[in-house]
Amino acid sequence: MNSQITRSASLLLMSVAVALWAGCTQMSGKPAQLVDIDSDDIGGVVTSPKGPEAGVWVIAETTDTPTKLRKIVVTDDKGRYVLPDLPTANYKVWVRGYGLVDSTPVTATPGHQLALQAVIAPTPQAAAQYYPASYWYALAEVPLKSEFPGTGPAGNGISPNMRVQDQWINQMKLECETCHELGSKATREFPAAFDSLGSSTAKWDHRAQVGQDGAAMSAAFSGFGRERALKMFSDWTDRIAAGEVPPQPPRPAGLERNLVLTLWEWGDPATFAHDTFVTDKRNPTVNAYGPIYGVDWGNDLFLIVDPIKNSEEHFRIPTSADPGPPAKPQSMPQPSPYWGNQIYWTDPANPNHGALDELGRVWFTTRFRNPTDQPAWCQTHPSFALSPLSRSRRQLGYWDPKTRKFHFVNICFDTHHMRFASDPDRTVYANARGADVVGWVKTRVLDETGDEAKAQGWCRGYIDVNRDGKVEPGIDVPIVMPNPYGVIPNPVDGSVWVTVPLPFPGKIVRIDPKTCLGEAYEPPFDMKNPAAKGMGFTPRGIDVDSKGIIWTALAGSGHLASFDRSKCKILDGPQAVNGQHCREGWTLYPAPGPRFKGVTDEIAVDYHYYNFVDQFDTLGLGKDIPIANGTGSDSLRVLFPSTGKWITLRVPYPMNFYQRGMDGRIDDPNTGWKGRGLYADYGENAIWHLPGGRGSLGNVVKFQMRPDPLAK
Repeated sequence: MNSQITRSASLLLMSVAVALWAGCTQMSGKPAQLVDIDSDDIGGVVTSPKGPEAGVWVIAETTDTPTKLRKIVVTDDKGRYVLPDLPTANYKVWVRGYGLVDSTPVTATPGHQLALQAVIAPTPQAAAQYYPASYWYALAEVPLKSEFPGTGPAGNGISPNMRVQDQWINQMKLECETCHELGSKATREFPAAFDSLGSSTAKWDHRAQVGQDGAAMSAAFSGFGRERALKMFSDWTDRIAAGEVPPQPPRPAGLERNLVLTLWEWGDPATFAHDTFVTDKRNPTVNAYGPIYGVDWGNDLFLIVDPIKNSEEHFRIPTSADPGPPAKPQSMPQPSPYWGNQIYWTDPANPNHGALDELGRVWFTTRFRNPTDQPAWCQTHPSFALSPLSRSRRQLGYWDPKTRKFHFVNICFDTHHMRFASDPDRTVYANARGADVVGWVKTRVLDETGDEAKAQGWCRGYIDVNRDGKVEPGIDVPIVMPNPYGVIPNPVDGSVWVTVPLPFPGKIVRIDPKTCLGEAYEPPFDMKNPAAKGMGFTPRGIDVDSKGIIWTALAGSGHLASFDRSKCKILDGPQAVNGQHCREGWTLYPAPGPRFKGVTDEIAVDYHYYNFVDQFDTLGLGKDIPIANGTGSDSLRVLFPSTGKWITLRVPYPMNFYQRGMDGRIDDPNTGWKGRGLYADYGENAIWHLPGGRGSLGNVVKFQMRPDPLAK
């Protein structure tokens, strides 16, 4: 009893103290300084009836800048915060945190102290509205292991192609989350437009057919075994509608509280901003303090944010008179609940990924001519003999910021992701979706000669079965690479690596561009014993550290994995054909966060769309730190390989921070944390899934790590 009285008295005194302090800040020109701030900061303390609120977010937002600007920080263990380096403007400032509901925004300007009152959530359901999508998606009850393999519509309803539970989970991620989060409010609830459809099963069947992605979504549902998938998803949403909520996520702690987020809006209400790029990956000081670039796959926009002026611009990427049909279907099986029958994506250029070169030119993969309009010299090119190609679905282009003009490169192969190598020819490599090859352009040769044929080449990898050091068709085995996804050149040995997510369990492939000899390595997985420890599946993203170690995001199983080829006992020969010949090269790190109901294996709910290795310490957490996209959890997941520990860098507002790629830059290595940053953007296909619905704009996000939560 005495302890309860003491606690109640303490809370009362604290509330009185905060009220008096807040009054002083309004009446006095020199309020009591609870935190040390500069003239361009806002600082103070966050409290609730429970006392100081540690590990909650303080959000400042303004529309006084040319494009909407947001700054977000985390409170320290005493509830204190500092919002640093704010341009002069009027800001709405409020508190968001797990266990809370949003506080009422308060108007403030830089240079002032601001006490904020957090609001305790009245119910678990109210608190859970701010939880990441992955926590809600974890409530889905996956079919049990005992239900596999599937026996089809006449049996258990699961497709016979689903041999193990892991393949079902893989489908839940790759086919359902590749375009948007599952578990967001827009997906765990039904729009009012579905009210007349009756049961949740009928609503899900309809939902899987809406909009320009409707045909692909419907095919994904059928891939599960349609009726069984509808049963799982309708049961999931029914339980949520009845009040079921996930457990509360942990609040940011330790290093996570040092995070500073800056967000700028860009694009338009139908923008599908596929990727963000800010510098040369080989030299992160290129384009220091310069623009942030992106490409809009949905409507062929080239996106630019000026982080100094806090301004945004975008314009359409040009094509030839006959670029071929748009990449996205120009029809929909069922009307969109957001757009009706209006076609919102028209994208013949179909830009996807990019990177800056040492001159600051912004290279990106794009279509500027018809895929079938191949140059005649493609069929006489030296690369054609081993890898004949008849079309290029997407080519290469670059934006010259000095002239503000686009330039395009005619190539024989297809492009998707692209990366520059650290070689004298300044070679850019790209994976070719649907063509089983890796292609390249030597940009130095192109710049010096203008000869597109001479500057390019491509390879399909062959396993050297007889180990004679050269490709011999008919003896050596060509590596099956349907739709290679990610690409990275290795700076240590000049090889090029790609990820191949399918067929299950996927693989990573090494190709020597000088010989076209290749090697294929599947992640450790045993179809006969999928629950065995250390199993992972579906490589998707790929990057490399400065030592030549390959890092890949296992999107299906939710691991970040490293692969050290130097540990392999077998590299080629007949034993290398099945891909399981070097399990010793793999190290798997399971991501933190929730797990699916009914799943006992070490499989994370979080979806890793891609990954990044911070070779140059652009984030300030160390060199060669690997980072996975927490695409399903509104976050970036940072791994410290030496300890196996993770930290989660969450973006709490706007919710549904769905990322695909990221890029790090050093503006000034001599200014500490302020001169460094990592960049990613809201890359959902359906940007209208953000809480504002149709009309919402995406954001590009800058991540910075301070030495402590109160650093100015």
